[in-house]
Amino acid sequence: MTAVDPVRPLAAPDHGVRDDFVPKDAYIDPAYVRLEKERLWPRVWQVACREEEIPDPGDYLTFEVTDESIIVVRMSDMSIRAYYNACQHRGRKLTEGCGTAKNFYCRYHGWRWNLDGTVRDVVDEQDWGGIDRGELRLKEPLVDTWGGFVFVNMDRDAQPLREYLDPIPEIFDPFEFEKFRYRWYKTVVLPANWKVALEAFNEGYHVQTTHPQLLRDNDDMTVSATFGPHSMFTSAEGNWPMGAPSRRLGLPFPDDLRPGLVRFVELMEEQLKAIWTPRDLAAARRLMTDLDDGSDPMVVLGSMMRFAAEAAIEEGAGWPNLGMENLVRAGQDWHIFPNLIVLPYPDGALWYRARPNGDDPDTCIYDIWSLARYAPGAEPKLTREFHTVWEDHEEWGKILEQDFQNMHAVQQGMKSRGFPGSRVNPVQERAISHFHRTLRRYLAMPPVSS
Repeated sequence: MTAVDPVRPLAAPDHGVRDDFVPKDAYIDPAYVRLEKERLWPRVWQVACREEEIPDPGDYLTFEVTDESIIVVRMSDMSIRAYYNACQHRGRKLTEGCGTAKNFYCRYHGWRWNLDGTVRDVVDEQDWGGIDRGELRLKEPLVDTWGGFVFVNMDRDAQPLREYLDPIPEIFDPFEFEKFRYRWYKTVVLPANWKVALEAFNEGYHVQTTHPQLLRDNDDMTVSATFGPHSMFTSAEGNWPMGAPSRRLGLPFPDDLRPGLVRFVELMEEQLKAIWTPRDLAAARRLMTDLDDGSDPMVVLGSMMRFAAEAAIEEGAGWPNLGMENLVRAGQDWHIFPNLIVLPYPDGALWYRARPNGDDPDTCIYDIWSLARYAPGAEPKLTREFHTVWEDHEEWGKILEQDFQNMHAVQQGMKSRGFPGSRVNPVQERAISHFHRTLRRYLAMPPVSS
């Protein structure tokens, strides 16, 4: 293994990365953790929370990544601001978790800050003989919103959020993610590097082995595409639609797509409960009674979406102005650089966020968010679950359990002297090699100034 110098940038950003190969150092070398901490995380836009988590003035949430802690707070005019979570006296963190505050209070020496970042109280201020209160303002990273998510960026010179995300807003604005709400929220410490965990959900190539139960009614062959620093995968050209068997099985295309589609949505709702909703499941089952002929795949798929839309509108949850062309363009799975994955659907969406776990290259913090449409006021109460060992929780669903079972074995296997690096599939896993090229370009940049 070639160690990365933690104080100098990588000399050749693409060195060692090919469409079909990624060196293993990025997953296991502690020096990469230090380099990412210095040159990646302070420079990128990343999700701190969703707007619904801070709905009212004074509501705040504490976001943490590597050594940085950032307070995100709702102001009285309903705008959102962000502050580095550090008392300007001795550095103590001002907040933990989330809550509602009228001001920020340091529990070490009692200093206080107003929600606008200005200092409110300095205990025994006269001892300084005249202190510059302007210098005591809480320091602010950039903050912006898109799709109901609150993003922060520690680089004051960063490009605007929508430019950074391009072309993702154009593709996903019609989905109206800002109108979605949490169905459930789970965080887990996984026994693998954050990139190992992220990449497990950034390709469909593993489905045929890790999730064989999905092949009966889902054609799993995929292709990848890249867009700036971001990437996506979608069904390969000529794929059979959802509800038909994988071509790997050598089975004929069904004369009637409806039974297979119903089985697949039932399976996903039973084993994941994340992308499709109970409303979508009811819409799929309705195909068997309200659609006479299941031979035309586009009619079957379009009818399922129409039935779900009718139910959503009747319930007051609304429905986006989307057609099949929108869904085709959105594909199956997007990687938003550096650490977000989204699997979209008009009625629900599954989001993943991967973060380093301190300085440990062998573990990470993994957030899983199921979002869905609800009528205003009908959304479930937000409960954030946190699990330090995934095996101790029995309600992940079979699909996530199958993915988690790979994590530690991959992380340990990468340390073998007999493993030089990942031999990524240049067609179905191109998103992974692209991710590492982009990552290395960031690591080749100079540090972000404070």
